[in-house]
Order: sequence, then structure tokens, then C-alpha cells
Amino acid sequence: MLALNAPHELLRALSFTFGMTWEILWALVLGFLLSAIVQALVPKERVERLMPDDSPRSLATATALGIASSSCSYASVALARALFRKGADFTAAIVFELASTNLVVELGILMAIVLGWQFTLGEFVGGPLMIVFLALLFRRFLTRRLVGEAREQADRGRLGSMEGHAEMDMSVGGSGSVWSKLRSPAGFTATAQIFVMEWAAILRDIAIGLVAAGMLAAWVPDAWWRSLFLTHQGTWAKVWGPVIGPLVAVLSFVCSIGNVPLAAVLWNGGISFGGVIAFIFADLIILPILDIYRRYYGLRVAGFLFATLTAAMVAAGLLVGFLFDWLGLAPSGRHAKVENASTAFGWNVTSALDIAALAVAAALVWRAFATGAGPMLRMMNEPMGEGHDHSHHDHVHAH
Repeated sequence: MLALNAPHELLRALSFTFGMTWEILWALVLGFLLSAIVQALVPKERVERLMPDDSPRSLATATALGIASSSCSYASVALARALFRKGADFTAAIVFELASTNLVVELGILMAIVLGWQFTLGEFVGGPLMIVFLALLFRRFLTRRLVGEAREQADRGRLGSMEGHAEMDMSVGGSGSVWSKLRSPAGFTATAQIFVMEWAAILRDIAIGLVAAGMLAAWVPDAWWRSLFLTHQGTWAKVWGPVIGPLVAVLSFVCSIGNVPLAAVLWNGGISFGGVIAFIFADLIILPILDIYRRYYGLRVAGFLFATLTAAMVAAGLLVGFLFDWLGLAPSGRHAKVENASTAFGWNVTSALDIAALAVAAALVWRAFATGAGPMLRMMNEPMGEGHDHSHHDHVHAH
């Protein structure tokens, strides 16, 4: 029976995957476009000087710079190490990393479309709370010896993923208003190139997340989810959700924006509101990234990061969950958009937005490749050292 049903079950999973992809496509394009515009106007050079310590001012600066940076978890982890090696405080570098994956505009847009505006609000309330909790944990438990071990290991130059992408700076310099920069040939080129780089960096995770969400939606019974999340246990379910959410994320291998379709399946399955928030935060403790921490900073520091990041995200998820319940902001229904192909495709507002988004994306992709994005794509996963020649970027911007 299983053999006979296998093709049908596979088609069901693919139907959910394609349906969810069509539902969120325009939001992804819009989010990455806004992110590219911000990155085109915010140069990366010498930002490490703005994060010299773990003072509230430095951490606020790290948060703001992170929001304006890449949403790719791998690139964010690589850039955080680069900032640390150049003199930024270790706590500030990790806060930058958190903000660049959990407080970016494209994540908020996608969560609003798939899960609802309450989850976007929860993310942007919980993100700063997680940063505060993490800073307090670091101040209490991060020793000079651990920082020394991290710096010694980081200076050895062992590589992770998206090294080149983390160090690329395609921002537009010079004076002038934001609008004038964006309307200039250099501004359009920088925006298009960053748009393509961001898609190339994150496409793997989005694809894995959508396929995994499709399989879970098609194959895992609701009763199993309700049992796992203690859905009928009242207060215990609200406590258990933020604890089990990060564990599910660690085992999913999916990070950054790719987590959102999975979060929709978990929410419909019965996980608590705070559990969804903690699950989204956990993109920086998945197994591949934990291995990168080990290579970047050593085994002890990787273990320290796993323990403190997990504690901070569980605490933030718990607090946001109970706070939103108390304020009456947590949604009562479980109606996250886990669409299949038969319900998603059709002539409606979503389809019109997707077609417009595809047209915009096509124009940006054409501009990027017409101005030299091909070689940059090949350099994305390669290190770009201190002596790397950036004249290619300058030449591209001149066009």
C-alpha cells in the first residue's frame, strides 16, 4: 500500500511546496529589494570602529547595522567574525549577527503574509529582548579566556560558508540624497547586484524550507503535532513551546527566511505563539552553523554560543508568548497560509503581485548580469582578504 501511495504522497508534498512558494513569492522579492536598497546606501567599511565594546550604545549600533545587512545566516556569521577580527567587541559582533537575521525587513514581511501581523510584531518585540538577554548572559559568563580563545582561533582564518559574500561591499558612496543615489546608474547597479547576491546566498535555505514544509504538511498528522507540542496542556504548552521550538530548528538544518514556511506548519500543528518566535530565532544554532562556530572560534566557544543563544531565545520566546497572551494579541485561530497548488494558483491579487514581482526581479537580474554579477557570484563562497582588489566593483559602479 505504501509503495502504491508513494507517488500520490510525493505529489501532495510538492503541491504544498509549490502552493506556498506562489503565496510568498511577491513578499520575498519585495523584502529582498528593500534590503538591497538599504545595503546599497550603507557601506560596510570600518563599521567595526562603531562597535568597540559591549556598552548599550555599541550594542544598539550593532543592532542597527545588522538590520541594514544581509539576511543570509551564513553570510551574517562570516561577517560577524570578520568584524571581530578587525577589532569589534565579541558581544557586539554576535549581536550584529542576531539582528542581521532576525530583525530584517524581509523576514517581517514574510511572517506577516504567512503567519499574520501578530507574529511580525512578536518578532520585532522579541528580537531586542533576545539581544538584551544575550548581552546579560555574555556579561555574566563570557570570560577573557574565552574571548582570547575565540580571537586566536578566528585569526587562524579557518573558513565557513559565504565568506566572499560577507566581505563584499557594493554600496554607493559620495554625497547626495537617498533618492538621487537610487536613481543614479551606480545606485541602480548596486541595488541590482546586491539583490542577486542576496538571492544566491539564501536560495538554498528557502528551497529546503519550502520542500521540508511541504513534506511535513502533507505527511505528518495533526494529532502527532498536537502530542509533541502538548497542545491541550494549557500553561504547560506555552512553556514547552519555546523550549521545543529551537530543538526542532536545530534538527531542521534550515535557517533564516527558510524557517518561515516551517513555522507555519508548526503553528497549524499546535505549537504555542512563543514557540513560533523561539523557532524563528533559532536559525543561528542549526547544526551546520554550530560547526562553523567550532571552526571560527573553537569547540569551547561554540558550546558557549550554543548554550547562551539557546537560553536567550527560549527566554525571549517565553516572555513574548506570555506578554502577547496577557495583552490579547496572540491569535486564537491557527490559520497560517500553508497552501497547496490547487488553492494558491488562480487569477487573484496574489497572482497579480507575483507577476509584477517577477517582472521587477527580471529587470534587476538583467541589470546585475549586464554589469558583472557573474564573477561576483563565483567569488561569493571564497575568502576576500585584506589585499583583495575592489577595483572591479568600482568599475561596475561607474556604469
